[in-house]
Amino acid sequence: MRINALLAVQMPLRAGAVSQSRALILEPEVCAMDRMWSPWRYSYVTTADTARRPGVPAAFSRWPGQDSGCVFCNLLASTDWAIADGMTAEEAEATAGLVLRGQHCFICLNAYPYTNGHVMVMPYAHLDRIAKMPREVAHELMDLAQLTERALERVYKPHGFNFGLNLGKAAGAGVAGHLHLHGMPRWEGDTNFMTTVAETRVLPEGPEQTWCHLREALAQLKESK
Repeated sequence: MRINALLAVQMPLRAGAVSQSRALILEPEVCAMDRMWSPWRYSYVTTADTARRPGVPAAFSRWPGQDSGCVFCNLLASTDWAIADGMTAEEAEATAGLVLRGQHCFICLNAYPYTNGHVMVMPYAHLDRIAKMPREVAHELMDLAQLTERALERVYKPHGFNFGLNLGKAAGAGVAGHLHLHGMPRWEGDTNFMTTVAETRVLPEGPEQTWCHLREALAQLKESK
């Protein structure tokens, strides 16, 4: 019904079809607007233009450190400060979206995910190329990527996965100076009209739930090794 109404507006009207087309356009159910709520985006919308130290969660605004110029380095430093300031590691890491910390690398949620379960695996060191990573760092990055795939499989039962690195702005890296491996679950048909036409993703799970689910799955997988 909605598609027919759009066609009636876009296509030239044939003789005798004017009244029918107008009736389609004026029908209340055709003009009704659906609303989809994503309240976790509010903090981004209201602070994106005013953030002086990108990557620092609002709860860590008292962090006395200087802006490193890197979202991820700021995130790590402010999280460590919050723990030293008395916040439990669990609470601080949940606030920051840090799902798992390794010896050389860590896993964190993507703040603006493409799908539920969209995470990033990256080294603590501020490095922009794979070739710059020491061997032990590169090995742990891939170990955590494998662990991430198993955790995403356990939590979301997807049909497939996207894993990838964008190195440099020309390659599409949002944070070009600090390499990060994206990992996310995918489902057949998950690119729908909202993504294609409105350039909008509708995510049924909030970041707090995603963090809890993946944190638990990763912990269980590490224990079972």
